[in-house]
Amino acid sequence: MNFGPRLSRDAAGCILAHSTRLAARALKKGHVLTEADCAELAAAGIDSVVVASLDTRDVGEDTAAERLARSAMGPGVLTDTAFTGRMNLYAETNGVLVVDPEAVTAANRIDPAITFATLANHTQVTGGRMVATAKIISFAVPGHLLEQAEQALHGAVRVAAFTPRKIGLVATELPHLKASVLDKTRRVLEDRLRPSGSTLLGEIRVPHDQEAVADAMRKLISQGADFLILFGASAVVDRHDVLPAALDLAGGTVRHLGMPVDPGNLLMLGTLQGLPVLGAPGCARSPKENGFDWVLDRLLAGLDVTPDDITAMGVGGLLMEIGTRPQPRESRRRSDRSKVAAIILGAGKSSRMGGPNKLLAKLDGKALIRHAAEAATGAGLAQTVLVTGHLAGEVGAEVADLGLTVVHNPDYADGMAGSIRAGMNALAPGTDAVIILLGDMPRIDAAILKRLVETYRSRETGQIVTATADGKRGNPVLWDKRFFEALKSLSGDVGAKHVIAENTDLVAEVEIGPAARLDLDTPRALLEAGGVLPRHATPTSKTTK
Repeated sequence: MNFGPRLSRDAAGCILAHSTRLAARALKKGHVLTEADCAELAAAGIDSVVVASLDTRDVGEDTAAERLARSAMGPGVLTDTAFTGRMNLYAETNGVLVVDPEAVTAANRIDPAITFATLANHTQVTGGRMVATAKIISFAVPGHLLEQAEQALHGAVRVAAFTPRKIGLVATELPHLKASVLDKTRRVLEDRLRPSGSTLLGEIRVPHDQEAVADAMRKLISQGADFLILFGASAVVDRHDVLPAALDLAGGTVRHLGMPVDPGNLLMLGTLQGLPVLGAPGCARSPKENGFDWVLDRLLAGLDVTPDDITAMGVGGLLMEIGTRPQPRESRRRSDRSKVAAIILGAGKSSRMGGPNKLLAKLDGKALIRHAAEAATGAGLAQTVLVTGHLAGEVGAEVADLGLTVVHNPDYADGMAGSIRAGMNALAPGTDAVIILLGDMPRIDAAILKRLVETYRSRETGQIVTATADGKRGNPVLWDKRFFEALKSLSGDVGAKHVIAENTDLVAEVEIGPAARLDLDTPRALLEAGGVLPRHATPTSKTTK
């Protein structure tokens, strides 16, 4: 390939290296110049342009990117259309990404203009997620170098599809461990299993005793479990502790104890009657990513996990800060048919209201929760999910005629994150984006939600669309599916503001005025807005907004 300045009148057939503006139009970088273009450049006084011209043995950037990506494709991977020297690969189904690191490195060392990047090896992926990208840096590459890269990358990227499993759960009990903790542990595990289509066949709670655990494991296998997970009331701290001793007693094998991933150090990997057995670390009671996820995902995808695999997890195994950025430079794949849903958070205890459930308070003749529900159902969205918690029956009754998907968050007292997770898990397959609304913001109407959706569909960078009031960000917020996993991994009583802060270049703002920051969570705020407290409630709280 020849690259450099050339007289405009002689540049026909060459590739323009830099965007150039003419009086009535602009010629974009990468444009193949025509005779008419060259004449117009000369007429505009642009005597010289920087161009690239290909040799007969060169391969153009789009064709090269496509060949590179297709060569790397293994089972479970789909392609997109090559554009500007880039071609992306996507997961065909839910599963675990499997990459040949040596092959990728070898291809990237052939020539600086030939690049291939992937997500981290063994990343859990959902169908449609971008997993790799082939990018040609220059306008073309020599054909013989491209052939070398193709050979190096052959079949280097695949997705091991999840295989649904029937999980048997054994949970041990000690006096200090509340039943509510065990209940929440089971729900968090069910959430982890959902992407793989696996289900919890049964749970057996037993004393923290090796004989009891061994008996429970045998019983679950006899009932049809093909995968066992053990949660101990006390952490495993020794090879002869209760859980490994119970596996020995049941006739199984402890393959490995411990892992260099934090959180997740105290994991046990074993087998019983040819079936996988995982002793979960205490951190697996939380939905946050930890080493347990790494091993569980691989096993559910049918991948063997050896002691060498586990001991190699130390590099990158410090998970105290989990990144929440989506895949970089992904081409927009949305249209007017993008499926946008809404989640209404209606589970809170209304503690600042001083007693009554604020969502049952009346404003303009109807409950606050109904304002939010009517806005969502009137915006033409694909689905509206209402998450209930405190006084679930009464809240649900206010909107029973609107055709919502109602899900209950039994852990609503733990904070907002659990409600977001419950709502996310209730979304229909194929949802492209979701708007998260607060149930106590009655001035958010259908027109506002439609504006968020329109902005999402029309702006290249609008993967997060947030409402603002006088330039200050508020609610509601629309999230592209690339952030769904980040939303599911939230914890505590905080929302996702930090995710927005970490991805400001992907945020689009829609100014809607005071409605974006008006929530009625105190008696004074409600009464000043013209609202009426729920029956039997009196505005005795002195809390002010």
